[in-house]
Amino acid sequence: MKNDPLELLGLRIREKRKSIGWTQEDLAYQAQIDRSYIGGVERGQRNVTFNVLCQLCRALRCDVASLTEGIPRVAK
Repeated sequence: MKNDPLELLGLRIREKRKSIGWTQEDLAYQAQIDRSYIGGVERGQRNVTFNVLCQLCRALRCDVASLTEGIPRVAK
């Protein structure tokens, strides 16, 4: 993985989705977002708006901070 913030966010969303046993279709239905859009988000190909991120977090029953902690990575 590159040090790309969208790829990291997408990975975290995928991991959270899988941890609750959902398919992309399940998440899309719960978040009221198109399934193909979910795929793009998880691959880091979509730059989601804050509103869409909130929809995803509501569906995944988590807060935005849990998915975005440490993004972007800051050099020390």
